Amino acid sequence: MLPLLTAQQIREADAHTIANEPIISIDLMERASKAFVGWFINRFPDKGNAISVYCGTGNNGGDGLAIARMLHDHKYLNLDIKIARYTDRATDDFNTNLHRLQQMSLSLHELKADAEFPAENSAIIIDALLGSGLNKPLMGDYKRLATYINQLKRTVVAIDVPTGLFTDGEIDNEAAVIKADLVITFQQPKINFLLPESAPHIKCWEAVNIGIDEEFIASLKSPYLFIEEKDIKKLLRPRRNFSNKGTYGHALIVAGQEKTMGAALLSSAGCAYAGVGLTTACVPESSLTALNTYLPEIMAIVRKGVELPEIKWQQFAAIGIGPGLGKDKNALALITEIFTNYKKPVVIDADALNLLASNPDLWEKIPAGSILTPHMKEFDRLFGKHVNWWQRLQSSLEKAKQHHIYIVLKNDYTLIATPDGNVYFNSTGNPAMATGGMGDVLTGIITSLLAQKYSPCEACLIGVYIHGKAGDELAMPNRLNVVLPGQLAKHLPIAMAKLMA
Repeated sequence: MLPLLTAQQIREADAHTIANEPIISIDLMERASKAFVGWFINRFPDKGNAISVYCGTGNNGGDGLAIARMLHDHKYLNLDIKIARYTDRATDDFNTNLHRLQQMSLSLHELKADAEFPAENSAIIIDALLGSGLNKPLMGDYKRLATYINQLKRTVVAIDVPTGLFTDGEIDNEAAVIKADLVITFQQPKINFLLPESAPHIKCWEAVNIGIDEEFIASLKSPYLFIEEKDIKKLLRPRRNFSNKGTYGHALIVAGQEKTMGAALLSSAGCAYAGVGLTTACVPESSLTALNTYLPEIMAIVRKGVELPEIKWQQFAAIGIGPGLGKDKNALALITEIFTNYKKPVVIDADALNLLASNPDLWEKIPAGSILTPHMKEFDRLFGKHVNWWQRLQSSLEKAKQHHIYIVLKNDYTLIATPDGNVYFNSTGNPAMATGGMGDVLTGIITSLLAQKYSPCEACLIGVYIHGKAGDELAMPNRLNVVLPGQLAKHLPIAMAKLMA
């Protein structure tokens, strides 16, 4: 897993690399700038583009000056460097790079406090004003400059982090932040890049390795981790010779009402296609025809009105509950029955989450290690109103520890909070998957993995990754605007086989 660092930890990692590689800070800046330029020239190969580089007088500005020099060396000759001289202070590395730049015939302008901004004719703006060390909202001239750049509506490429955006912590909705079309960030994504508050400010980001000491980064023991493909490849277990349906477990999906059987069908499909040996769906009697038609491989336990079905709990290796189940007294009675009689981890989604929110006494009955899979509104119903996603991130950590559960909070970068105090961000998935029923498939996938004897943590990590991976493999090569949940479920065996190849 790739550790994600706070701003303070980033400074510690830089300092450690400088002290122990050893490398002087100006050379580390040079290395970072080369990594930036390598990506930039691939993305913007037209050397005739007019490019303006806006630099502060700190180390982010020093990066900007070094990058301007390197772009000039690569024959990008239409460069305009603007230095925001809003303070008398400047770092040593900034001054060194400024001196190097002054030896070259490049256009260089200084922006003074309270002065009007010069005309901006460049199609591309590189933002090198303020970096990851920012600890307060933009004010005064910096705020005015950020607003001006945003109004230009040019293509903006930010160095490491857009000016005004905190790398971690709460982001004020009213904060002035330069809007970046692309952020080329150093070493690993910043935590806030993975939360929805970054969406108005970042269209896309790319992390470039600059050789920071990875062993030291790991030693910082950040609770924030980014799931990579190599991690999932290590966790997945291929199917072996002489195995049979019993080898891969028996899962029960408790879902659906007469008018919401789609949720039950999709979660059952996700479960079956993710590789469980046997899948049984506990559904209303009126839905048997739909179930048998959609997936004849799924067995059924029938629910008849208010009568609780007879379930042989010991035969199921995992249970998933909630999709389309409803929130009436019958559904509450059924969930209470499950929590009372079944002591293995349970996957809890949708209406089961809403029943839990309105019946807090159920918390005492939930088996340890169970997995909750809320979206944002369900999360807030469970744990109280939150103003922003940083608060939800912290609450997920707290509640996972408190209740000894796993929380899969669904989003672009779905996060998984664990009882041992870690949060994992998923790296797969795309906007084509934003359609009703996707969460139902995910519930089935995670239930399937639990039944196959993956630990709850492994089931969460693998489940969210292959769910997103299947969506990526359908959407990206085929340029699909929408991927439907049923399509995704059917693609799961292919996506998993590729990862295990």
